[in-house]
Amino acid sequence: MNIQKAAVIGAGVMGASIAAHISNAGIPVYLLDIVPKDASNRNIIAETAIQKLLKAEPAPFMHKHNARLVTAGNTEDHLQWLADVDWVIEAVIEDPKIKKSLYQKLYDVCRKDCLISSNTSTLPLHLLTRDMPENFRQRFMITHFFNPPRYMRLLELVSGPLTRPELVSAISSFADINLGKNCVTCKDTPGFIANRIGIYWQLCGMLEAIDLGLTVEQADAVISYPFGIPKTGIFGLLDLVGLDLIPHILSGMKQALPPDDAFHQVNRLPELVRKMIADGYTGRKGKGGFYRLNEINGKRVKESINLQTGEYNRSEKPDPDAIKSIKKAGLPAFLSSRGATAVYAWRVLSKTLSYAASLVPEISDDIVAIDSAMHDGYNWKYGPFELLDQIGVAWFTGKLQAENRDVPPLLAEKHPLYKVIADKLNFVDLVGNYHPVPRAEGLLLLSDIKLQGPAILENPSASLWNIGDGVACLEFHSKMNTLDMDSMTLIRQSIDKVSSEFSALVIHNEEDNFSAGANLGLLMQAIDNSDWAAVEQLVIQGQETYKALKFAPFPVVGAPSGLALGGGCEILLHCDAIQAHAELYMGLVEVGVGLIPAWGGCKEYLRRWLILPKRPRGPIPPLVKAFETIGLAKVSKSAAEAKELLFLGDYDAITMNKHRLLADAKAKALSLSENYAAPEPCVYPMPGKTAKILLSMGIKAFHLLGKATDYDVAVSEKLAHVLSGGESDITSPLTEDDLLALEREAFMALVKQPGTRARLEHMLETGKPLRN
Repeated sequence: MNIQKAAVIGAGVMGASIAAHISNAGIPVYLLDIVPKDASNRNIIAETAIQKLLKAEPAPFMHKHNARLVTAGNTEDHLQWLADVDWVIEAVIEDPKIKKSLYQKLYDVCRKDCLISSNTSTLPLHLLTRDMPENFRQRFMITHFFNPPRYMRLLELVSGPLTRPELVSAISSFADINLGKNCVTCKDTPGFIANRIGIYWQLCGMLEAIDLGLTVEQADAVISYPFGIPKTGIFGLLDLVGLDLIPHILSGMKQALPPDDAFHQVNRLPELVRKMIADGYTGRKGKGGFYRLNEINGKRVKESINLQTGEYNRSEKPDPDAIKSIKKAGLPAFLSSRGATAVYAWRVLSKTLSYAASLVPEISDDIVAIDSAMHDGYNWKYGPFELLDQIGVAWFTGKLQAENRDVPPLLAEKHPLYKVIADKLNFVDLVGNYHPVPRAEGLLLLSDIKLQGPAILENPSASLWNIGDGVACLEFHSKMNTLDMDSMTLIRQSIDKVSSEFSALVIHNEEDNFSAGANLGLLMQAIDNSDWAAVEQLVIQGQETYKALKFAPFPVVGAPSGLALGGGCEILLHCDAIQAHAELYMGLVEVGVGLIPAWGGCKEYLRRWLILPKRPRGPIPPLVKAFETIGLAKVSKSAAEAKELLFLGDYDAITMNKHRLLADAKAKALSLSENYAAPEPCVYPMPGKTAKILLSMGIKAFHLLGKATDYDVAVSEKLAHVLSGGESDITSPLTEDDLLALEREAFMALVKQPGTRARLEHMLETGKPLRN
């Protein structure tokens, strides 16, 4: 079964966002909702939802053009459209009667091989299918997306005893490959996996913070960074989800769970939260929640609520060094200490991890599914069982026993929950036996490669790995994968090694970001010491290294995901091809710190515009396009946008599932390696002063309109000089080395300016660009 057309019933935030993400896969989708009473436009709900999607941030569409694939309609006039769809997703209100009434209509109009699924997060499948015809139950399942669907990788799948396996397999494959989902099979239990544990954790964290008299900042800081949990922590997440949903969740869980379930111990709503909901403080979608933004003297100030008094005060961040010291001391040492934050962390984590362990095999037969669900549904770096291994199972159970608390059967033997056996990661079952962690067919993970032996080459900033079939993988692993002299050294060493022992190279890592660019801290040190020779050497090394990579005697494929900025973008521009994850945020952003791209970024990005077949004729339009993108520090909001900005070319491809990125990049590298020949150097016919005058006019116009600061003008003039070819003439084309020299000259002139220094210092201190 192939999914070629889909439909979503219910155009609320979740249903509309699911439809948007299906369109991101290039699949046409109908979005239907009810007809409001007395509505003149019978499609108004679905049409309004699509318009909201186009304005929403973060964007549900990977490209605004994808909205053309979403057709708005209503459930009274357009149900017959569903006769030709392959998959219908129900995302209406969580009321069994309303859902089952809709199912009967779908049963009548949909093809007999059309899969129908519900996006319910609370209602069990057996309740939804009760009294429905057998043919309906054979093609019905739950597909629970997490919000926002584009960005959250988890898709929980619940099938019934009669659900046809081939339909489940088809949806799982489509969601994996086309939607980029990690599909986790769940049992038909309340809250499935992620919300069963995640909601317990949030309630426990809220109640314990109130009981111990902590501030919301203290609670969120101590429960997040040290344990690999997003910085929103407990209270930031509750604000994001919406406090008004808590009473409904508590009511649903109270009815659905057996009386002896530990969830009931945290299933209560503090009076403070009741009052907040009544007063409209329901989180980000209301007037604020545990945190709020308040306008004081014309400035928006972040405030937080006092959990004891209910009053709001200016939000005070805990000392970041104190939080970081927790990791340095070790988790057991911290959790054994007597400070209020340590007691809080132990209470919340010991209860949450014990609860998760007690739910095997009720919610899942294995711990891998539970860890995966918390990874991709709640963005935890470590799932509950991986976190138990981090803390130490024996230490954890020993502390539980010392407090006369029950130890879940899964933890009773105090075995590690994961273990490497024969170069493969294994997980433990309830009787203490170990089994290989299952991987989907066609998956290739660098983390698995690392279990097979040491790196071929390695230094503090980068490593080279053998990923099989004559292909090597270059991995960056500094902080934010920033690039420094160690990175350049390893790249040069890798070129020599691959030239003699491999047929292709992939550049990839599994962190959140490919590379945030050059290490600005090292650059700032050299500036502080007025060591201009060191600065110039850094530029020269980068230029020579990237040039060597481009003209290496083997194909190089970049496989980025997340941020690829500055120098991280430049190395990709020098690759033979790019296999990008769909979530690629790529750009040449150097002007934000008062510099220009100088590791060949101007040269290579300009080349992409010059060789574009459909570009406007003449030498100046490509320069203007390149100047606009670099000068405005444009960053793609997806790989689809990166194609539009020409950071990706026609031969470059996009992978929806990040876990499949390395395998796809390897396949591309192998296909390129057949009869490979290095590219010929590019020749640049540059207009010189004519183009520079034109670009300067544009800069001055922006300045007069207040869209460019004084120092923006200074930086832009240098960029214009490079992109126009300096003092060259259209009759004397420039070489790649000529353009590198122009980049280097402009960079060295700017790096000595006070304006650039101010921008660099501000970026290093705040992480944000300075407009000076």
